[in-house]
Amino acid sequence: QVVMAERRADCTWKRHISEQLKLRDRVQRQAFEELMSSPVLSDVLSCLLTVSVLCFSASSDSSRGDALLQEMSQMRIKHQEELTELHKKRGELAQSVIELNNQIQQKDKEIQSNEAKERECVCVRARDDLERANQTLKDEYDALQITFSALEEKLRKTTEDNQELVSRWMAEKAQEANKLNAENEKDSRRRQAKLQKELADAAKEPLPIDPDDDIEVLAEDGGKGGETSPSRALSRTKRLSHPPPPGLLDSISNIFGYVSEAHDGEVNAVRFSPGSRMVATGGMDRRVKLWEVVAGHCEAKGALTGSNAGITSIDFDSAGSYLLAASNDFASRIWTVDDFRLRHTLTGHSGKVLSARFLLDNTRIVSGSYDRTLKLWDLRSKVCMKTVFAGSSCNDIVCTEQCVMSGHFDKKVRFWDIRAESIVQELELFGRVTSLDLNHERTELLSCSRDDLIKIIDLRTNSVRQTFSAQGFKCGADWTRVTFSPDGSYVAGGSADGALYVWNVLTGKVDRTLDRHHNSAINSVSWSPSGAFVVSVEKGSRAVLWSDV
Repeated sequence: QVVMAERRADCTWKRHISEQLKLRDRVQRQAFEELMSSPVLSDVLSCLLTVSVLCFSASSDSSRGDALLQEMSQMRIKHQEELTELHKKRGELAQSVIELNNQIQQKDKEIQSNEAKERECVCVRARDDLERANQTLKDEYDALQITFSALEEKLRKTTEDNQELVSRWMAEKAQEANKLNAENEKDSRRRQAKLQKELADAAKEPLPIDPDDDIEVLAEDGGKGGETSPSRALSRTKRLSHPPPPGLLDSISNIFGYVSEAHDGEVNAVRFSPGSRMVATGGMDRRVKLWEVVAGHCEAKGALTGSNAGITSIDFDSAGSYLLAASNDFASRIWTVDDFRLRHTLTGHSGKVLSARFLLDNTRIVSGSYDRTLKLWDLRSKVCMKTVFAGSSCNDIVCTEQCVMSGHFDKKVRFWDIRAESIVQELELFGRVTSLDLNHERTELLSCSRDDLIKIIDLRTNSVRQTFSAQGFKCGADWTRVTFSPDGSYVAGGSADGALYVWNVLTGKVDRTLDRHHNSAINSVSWSPSGAFVVSVEKGSRAVLWSDV
């Protein structure tokens, strides 16, 4: 019993130690939970625990200690074998990893090779497609080249035919012009011979001589030598009992009426209404004023308002019912003459509108601007039908049925075909073109330029037929306007010194110089349809009516 009690006591304190160890294991297990989860470590700890227990119990039982040592030896051997097996497995796994890496590299090489082959195939296919497209384009180019060559040959033949037709047409026109000139020359010689005969007959008639008369006797051959005009002959002799009817110049030989202060500022434009005594003036005061010529003077009829800047050009339609005015506010406007109402405002230019004219059908208008364009307007639809770039500022315009003639800042007169919107011909002068005007038959074009020359251009040959100049005549502005007389026998133009010059078309010399009443440069001149009146306007504020009524 004593031995049993001693063994129980030994077991009690051993259990106590074991419980304390287990408690410590539970307390510190959390910190080493991951490490403790390894099965090998668990076996090692178990062995250590067993060894500790055995150590504590060795003193009491040596025989059991030997058995435990033998068992521990076997466990160590077993663990060594397991460790060796683990090292072996690790080596095998490392070898597997190496082999797998080699396989991955090999697969990568194969993928790269396949991608390179695929790219090469794509490039080959793209090259084939490009070669096919290039061949198609080459075939199309060859076909177009053949077509172009055929069209070029056709154009060449057409151009040659056109040149031949133009040459024939010009030759026929030249023949017609020569015939007409010959007929005019014959008619002129007949009129001159008739006049000389009348003068000779009148000289033979005996007349009583008044001592107070200042008579200069003409020589019998006075009509043959030189350029004595009929008006000079009439002024130097009183031997004609019945003088010939007065010409156009005789109707403006005296000044009986004038309009002072026509506008508040510079007067730029003047125009007679066709078939009436109505005349319109336009100035920098933004107004168009209407006047009626009555008994040798002008009576104001009304003013047309609506423009936002100075007036640059005036034109009437063929019936005299509508008035067209261009202005510096980039627009042209149309009024009815009867009620002075503004009917249309045509905007679209990007610069000053320097000239605007009705076409012959009165349903269309052509305007020329400082923006170097010409515009064709339809009054029925109130829209711009065409815009043509002229290349230079347009100072003046005149129109025939299918042709528009424009004078430009670059010294050129351009002839436009309305239907084709193209330049038919250009004629270059020696100065900036300021004015254009047509004779009544629309066969001759009158131009004025800044080189102080006035020219008549024959529209049948498109060449300068006659040039007018005078000592003292100077073009005063880029918008100085000159005009034909109604019958085309005279040309009138204002000078920078305020004088009005009138040239005889037949002789090419100045017949009248009217240098009174203007105090500044004359901007524009207009001849009445009847030929009895001429109105000139100036850079001042005055408009002068020249008449003998």
